Amino acid sequence: MRFENPTYLYLLIIIPVFFLLRFWMIWRQHKALKKWGDYELTLHQMPNRSRHRPMLKFCLIMTAIALIIVILARPQMGSKISKEKRNGIEAIICLDISNSMLAEDVRPSRLLKSKMLMENMVDNFTNDKIGLIVFAGDAFTQLPITADYVSAKMFLQNASPSLIEEQGTDIAKAIDLARNSFTQQKNIGRAIIIITDGEDHEGGALEAAKQAKKAGLRVFILGVGSTEGSPIPNGEGGYMIDNTGQTVMTALNDKMCKEIAEAGSGTYIHVDNTNDAQERLNEELANLQKNEISSVVYSEYNDQFQIVGIFVILLLIIETLISECKPSWQKNMSLFKKKHNSVK
Repeated sequence: MRFENPTYLYLLIIIPVFFLLRFWMIWRQHKALKKWGDYELTLHQMPNRSRHRPMLKFCLIMTAIALIIVILARPQMGSKISKEKRNGIEAIICLDISNSMLAEDVRPSRLLKSKMLMENMVDNFTNDKIGLIVFAGDAFTQLPITADYVSAKMFLQNASPSLIEEQGTDIAKAIDLARNSFTQQKNIGRAIIIITDGEDHEGGALEAAKQAKKAGLRVFILGVGSTEGSPIPNGEGGYMIDNTGQTVMTALNDKMCKEIAEAGSGTYIHVDNTNDAQERLNEELANLQKNEISSVVYSEYNDQFQIVGIFVILLLIIETLISECKPSWQKNMSLFKKKHNSVK
């Protein structure tokens, strides 16, 4: 189910506006009647007047208007389900968002450089699927594996250290989570792309990479930063300091990154201020085995305004048949009650 012209649905805002105007008019009528005397006594002078029918007729009209707006938006329903088959790979990005990724030894920063790198990689994807995991002292899936590249880039842009309270760098947890996040399709190239500065404070990353290799995955490590070390900005114009008042320095653990990539049958790529890492990553992913990726899509959408139109016609007919005055049986009942009360 979808709408071809969903912009028209904004017109539905006029419905509550009409209701507000209606209640305002009722208030004005009550105020005018009270000028003639007692309100209930004045109503008894109008025996044919119905209290509820005018509001019922108004609600029917408003419902009809709302449905007409829906018709303008052109409701459609997919009449055919088809399966598209495309050649591609599956890749899950594991992005390190620990505080050390804020270091600026790679411009504009390690984290921003990583985002730019991944966005460019996604721009080169056509028939591939991608997922996103962010990690620091913990790891969680920010985007399940999908072919929606627009969403992938949006989630990449929003990744920041504030997403995870527990600081640190648990690469092992990110690899294990990624390993269980792929589809069950066989004979297809799968890659875990870890972007980190390699400050693994938790351990277990080598064993996790070996387990990924056994599962038929390749673990690529993109090491961001310099081995010389760099201070970490604190967001207030200065740098983070430790308990002793010394500036915290962070350096790329080049050696560990290489070991993890080797254990995961992947490749280690150093990310610096050049575009060499981007070109090499694209080459490595192009060499992965590609297979047909199936996806279910709806096609041949048909307009469904006819059904809505029938409801509109029925509502208008019912509204026309309802009179604002009381029906004869209700008037007779009122007269009977008056006579009965007078006898008493």
